[in-house]
Amino acid sequence: MSTDDKRIREFAYQIWESEGKPEGQDSRHWEMARKLAEAEALSPTKPPKASAKPKPAAKPAAVADKPQAAKKPRAPRKPPLA
Repeated sequence: MSTDDKRIREFAYQIWESEGKPEGQDSRHWEMARKLAEAEALSPTKPPKASAKPKPAAKPAAVADKPQAAKKPRAPRKPPLA
């Protein structure tokens, strides 16, 4: 089995599961999966991982020069009701 067939199989399984595992939809799921795998293969690069967080933008100099306002202290917690 080629890598393409494995990827199509993975997509088809994910589609089948996402639809609640219906019976008799094999060919439709396989065709959808084939199109997804084809589109994935034609894309120039893979999308970045979801866990990758974008770097925060640098603050402008005008904002960085302002002093930070002091935060108010938190009120003590109330004891739990008995």
